[in-house]
Amino acid sequence: MKGRRQKIFDKAETCPQKNRTASEGYAGGQTFLWITENNLTEPENRKENGLLESILSPANLNAAYKRVKSNKGAAGVDKMEVDSLKDYLVNHKDAQISSILRGKYRPHPTRRVLIPKGNGKQRQLGIPTVVDRVIQQSISQQLSLIYEPQFSDHSYGFRPRRSAHQAVQKCQQYITEGYIHAVDMDLERFFDTVVHGKLIEVLSRTIKDGRVVSLIHKYLNAGVIQQDGRFGETLEGVPQGGPLSPLLGNVLLNELDWELERRGHKFVRYADDLVILCKSKRGAERTMKSITSYIEEKLFLKVNRDKTKVASIRDINFLGYGFYRYKGECRLRIHPKSVIKMKAKIKELTSRSNGWGNERRKTALGYYIKGWVQYFKLADMRSLLEKTDMWYRRRLRMVIWKQWKRIKTKVTNLIKLGINKYKAYEWGNTRKGYWHIAKSYILTRTITNERLCKAGYVFFTDYYEAVRR
Repeated sequence: MKGRRQKIFDKAETCPQKNRTASEGYAGGQTFLWITENNLTEPENRKENGLLESILSPANLNAAYKRVKSNKGAAGVDKMEVDSLKDYLVNHKDAQISSILRGKYRPHPTRRVLIPKGNGKQRQLGIPTVVDRVIQQSISQQLSLIYEPQFSDHSYGFRPRRSAHQAVQKCQQYITEGYIHAVDMDLERFFDTVVHGKLIEVLSRTIKDGRVVSLIHKYLNAGVIQQDGRFGETLEGVPQGGPLSPLLGNVLLNELDWELERRGHKFVRYADDLVILCKSKRGAERTMKSITSYIEEKLFLKVNRDKTKVASIRDINFLGYGFYRYKGECRLRIHPKSVIKMKAKIKELTSRSNGWGNERRKTALGYYIKGWVQYFKLADMRSLLEKTDMWYRRRLRMVIWKQWKRIKTKVTNLIKLGINKYKAYEWGNTRKGYWHIAKSYILTRTITNERLCKAGYVFFTDYYEAVRR
C-alpha cells in the first residue's frame, strides 16, 4: 500500500496541473492581471512556445473545420449555417488568423438555447457561431494533446477512446471487489458556475503561451444573447454547446481527480458525474464530508447537498445504470428513472395526435430504440424489454386504429385482415376507447406481432438479441 501511494505522489509531482502557484489562496473573483483582452505576453515567450501558431496551423484548422462540418448543429447569433462556412473561410480566413495572432479577435456572444431536463428543469446551452466553433475546436484539438497525459485514469467523459460503458464497467469492478457503499456526488449546475479566475489559474500552470489563455478567457467572457434578444454578461460558467467546454470542464475537475487519487479513493468520474466507492458506510460518510469541503473551498464549485448522498450501491444511479450483487459479483440493471424516461419518449413518438405519417414514425422509433439498446446493452434487461414490447405494440395498435378513423374504413380493414363481416361490423361500430381497443383480441389477431415486424417497426427485444450475439 505504501509503495502504491508513493507512486501516486510521484506521478502527481510530475503533473504540471499539481504544481501550484502563488494563487493557492485565491479568493472568488480575482483574475490574473497579466491576462488582458489584447493579450500580452513577452515576445520571447511567444517564440519559445508557439502554441497559438500550432492551433492556427493549416492542418489543425482544416481538421477543426471538418469536425464542425460533420457535427452540423444550429446557427449562432450571426445566423450563419454550417453549409455557408466553407465560402466564408475561403474569403476571410487570413484576416481571422491575423486578428487572432495580433490579439484583436473578439468572439461573438453565444446564443442562449434552453432544453428540458428529466427533472422538469431546463439546461442552458450557449451556441457559438460556426466560425467560433471552428476556432474553439482547433484550440481543443491542440490542448487535448497536452492534457491527455495529465488526466486521471478514473476520468471517462469527453475523452478519446473512453466511454460511458467503460466508466460503468469500472464501477462494476470495484463493487465486485467489495466496495459496496457509494458517495453519489452531485455538483450543482457545474458548467454554469465555474469560476473563471480559478479555471484560468489551472490552465496557466500548463499553458505557457499567454495568447492562448487570453483567447480562451475571451470566449469565457463573450456574453450571451438571451432568447428575448437581450445581451447578458457571462461573469462565470463555461457555456455548454461549444467544442471547448467539455475539455475545460475536464481540466478543472482533474484537480479533484488528483486529490481523490492522492487520498487513495476508488472512484469513477464521467464529466461532472462522480461516484466514490467505499467498503463501509462510515468511511463513505467521512469521505463525503471531506471531499465536499475540498470542492467548495479549493475549486469554488457548489455541491448539491439535496442530491449528494451516501448510499448502498443498489440505490445509486450512475449514467442511467443501476447495480446489484448476485453471488458476490456485481451485475448491471437499468435504473428505474431510465425506464421512466424511455417509456415517456416512446409515448411521445407514438402519440395519436402528432400528425406524423407511418414512415416518419417508424424511422424515429427505429433510431431511438437502436440507440437506447446500444447504450444499455450491458444490463440484464431481457424480462424488462419483453414487458416493454408488449406495452409498445399496444400503443402501435392504438395509433393504427385511430388512423382508420371512419367506421367504413375500420370494417373494411378488419375484413381484409381475416375477421368475418359480422364481427368486423360489430367492432367497427364500437364506442370503446382507443387504448381499450388496442388490447382487444380483435386487434391482436389482425395487427399481429409478425405483421408489425414485417411493416418495418423495430422492437426492443429483437434488437437486444441482435446486439448480444
